[in-house]
Amino acid sequence: MVYLFEKFELDDSGFCLFHEGRRVPLEPRALRVLLLFVQNPGKLLQKDFILESVWKATFVEESTLTRAITILRKQLGDDSRAPTYIETVPTLGYRFIAKVETLSAAEPGETHPDAKPSVNQTLEPLPHPLTLEADQDRFPPFAKVNEVLTPNPLSRKHEGRSVKWRNWYLLAVLLPVAGGAELWIHFHHQPILEEKKAVVLSDFENSTGDAVFDGTLREGLTVQLEQSPVLSLISEPRIRNTLRMMSRNPETRLTPVLAREICQRTDSAAMLDGSIASLGSQYVITLHATNCNTGEVLYTEQVQAARKEDVLHALSTVASNLRSRLGESISSIRSLDTPLDEATTSSLDALKAFSESARVENESGSAAAIQLAQRAVELDPKFAAAWAILGRLYGDIGQEKSSAESTAKAYEFRDHASDHERFFIVASYEMQVTGNLEKAEQTCETWAQVYPNDAGSYGFRAGLILRVFGQYDKAIENAEHLVGIHPDFAMAYHFVALNDIALGRYKDAQRIGERASARNFKIPYYALDQFRLASLTGDEAAMQRVVTMAAKMPGSEDMIAGQQASSFASHGQLEKARAVSAGAITFMVQSGRREAAARAESGSALREAFLGNRDQAKRLALAALSLSKGRDAQYGAAFAFALSGDSIKAEALASDLEKRFPEDTSVRFHYVPTLRALVALDRHDATKAIELLQANIPYELGSPQSSFSGFYGVLYPVYVRGMAYLMMHRGNDASTEFRKVLDHPGIVANDPIGALAHLELGRAYVQSGNSVGAQAAYKDFLALWNAADQDLPLLKQSRLEFARIEDRNH
Repeated sequence: MVYLFEKFELDDSGFCLFHEGRRVPLEPRALRVLLLFVQNPGKLLQKDFILESVWKATFVEESTLTRAITILRKQLGDDSRAPTYIETVPTLGYRFIAKVETLSAAEPGETHPDAKPSVNQTLEPLPHPLTLEADQDRFPPFAKVNEVLTPNPLSRKHEGRSVKWRNWYLLAVLLPVAGGAELWIHFHHQPILEEKKAVVLSDFENSTGDAVFDGTLREGLTVQLEQSPVLSLISEPRIRNTLRMMSRNPETRLTPVLAREICQRTDSAAMLDGSIASLGSQYVITLHATNCNTGEVLYTEQVQAARKEDVLHALSTVASNLRSRLGESISSIRSLDTPLDEATTSSLDALKAFSESARVENESGSAAAIQLAQRAVELDPKFAAAWAILGRLYGDIGQEKSSAESTAKAYEFRDHASDHERFFIVASYEMQVTGNLEKAEQTCETWAQVYPNDAGSYGFRAGLILRVFGQYDKAIENAEHLVGIHPDFAMAYHFVALNDIALGRYKDAQRIGERASARNFKIPYYALDQFRLASLTGDEAAMQRVVTMAAKMPGSEDMIAGQQASSFASHGQLEKARAVSAGAITFMVQSGRREAAARAESGSALREAFLGNRDQAKRLALAALSLSKGRDAQYGAAFAFALSGDSIKAEALASDLEKRFPEDTSVRFHYVPTLRALVALDRHDATKAIELLQANIPYELGSPQSSFSGFYGVLYPVYVRGMAYLMMHRGNDASTEFRKVLDHPGIVANDPIGALAHLELGRAYVQSGNSVGAQAAYKDFLALWNAADQDLPLLKQSRLEFARIEDRNH
């Protein structure tokens, strides 16, 4: 019998307590007291009755029962003064006051209603003096899904499905004959892993001669085990990094011997190895779980599949049984256990192409893996996980349109994926296709609750969602947690550094970068972090070192070129900015990355517009739109048009963005309000501009998505609001807005508005009569532009204004 109360589950057959799918450690006597309570809910149980029932003939004092009750309350999170579970009846005893539901045991031999008779036939037991009867564990039918997942549309209650649980025949050979039955019963009712749930999965041994199984079964078992919210598979990046530390090729085939050594080095609990062999016309799948340190075989199972087409179904059964033996609760398994042919594909060939794409990506990069991922979706057009990976691969090489299309396909077929995969698919769709980051945040929050060891939810929040919201502190918390649970995930360190920089914690950002370097991580984004740190601290020599380094690191050249061009423009060195960006854009176009080139061209247009070169800004904005009308490129071009006085084009582009991306958070709260405010300013309606910009206030310190892909757009609404107040001659209000820009240099980074805010602040102080503040602000601006191009009209104008201020002050 299984007893359910609140978020707890007490299984009397397994003699264990679970909370939201996680085993709760309890000493046996306390657990027996709890069992007595849930068997008699609402009833007063006198102390003598409890002592006699639990301790039987053993003489114990009442204090022993008191201690057991204290332990129970602590583990249940109960308060004796305001109890939720155990109520004390003074001098008499205790009453269990929580509502208890019971689930009857499933009958032995109950099968999946769709199971084929030929699938998963367990092999005959090996000869041994201790003969095991059919598995006597009673597993309840489908229990309620973990409550945190149930209200989410991502979850699917597999109503009516029950899993055929198999005998653990080979356990007998691992136990001594003397006392074997008692030992077997104890072992059978205890999970083979207790607290530490990390496991290493080796490659499957394929002796069938059929190459379709190479890599496929390991991929399939990975998908199945990743559905568990309790287990934690050692990630591929961590395996490869461990192999490097062992002076081994990171692409070395993971044999059981090698997997066990990795298991030991990563301080994991167990190593899993499997094999597939032919038995006449049938197939035999064997799986072993081994203690990494002792080499003790913890669990072995073999199943048969009558046909090749049944192998994936057989593997699903093995994985479900394994999860149970590793200590996961029954309700957790049944609520998060999509069969492999539903979670991935029923096509072995498609699954093989999918697994091969991962191998090729690791060896040769994203571009090389695309063809195999495309092959997988050609073989099975409803293979959701393959569409999702294809979307990510396209995104890696800068083909955003193809990436969004593939991600949308994954979302369309999301019902053909496990709950685990569906979280990734839905969150990716919400971030990339609709852009609705409020929904994406809700998805990631639920994802983290159901799968607390998954990197995805924390990475999506730290790297994008929370940054758009301007919640950099929360982003750091997520990123640091990600580093803690996945220390070999290189991007996690970048997320910490990126958000540390945003909050001005430059030393912390430097330290996390050093930690990443110590692990020999090399990704392009580290160059971005280093350049920004050098720029913000005024270390020009360090900036040049990063530029030199980026030239030798594929993938970082574009980012550093954009940063370098913006840095030049921020110091009024527009000729240098043009040269850097022109070369980078030409390279992007030649390499087929038109969307990336369009964003870079929009960045160039913005620099020209901010520095007063209106005609050049419009020309570059048109060039950007001719390359791509992607969301972020179009925003940059529209802003350049608006800033250059072409309000008609700016309004048309804003309306188009609003129509194409009605849910998009950046469009709704950053892009459209700011563009329409600029249009209002062009029409000398500053009051309207202020009204329009109210929509941005909740996210005003946020980094819109254009700042990730094009390195522009941060705090633009704040800057434009300051311009509106200047037009209204409200100098004090204007100075407040420009101070926001100047007070957050880590967010603004190298964007030209960081320098221009000094000039605009000076103008705001002039309006408010603060001549001393105005003089200081102009000095700060001119100091930044001390090496500016001398023919810039803005430089000439600012010098004239400063001269007038000095004359008045003297």
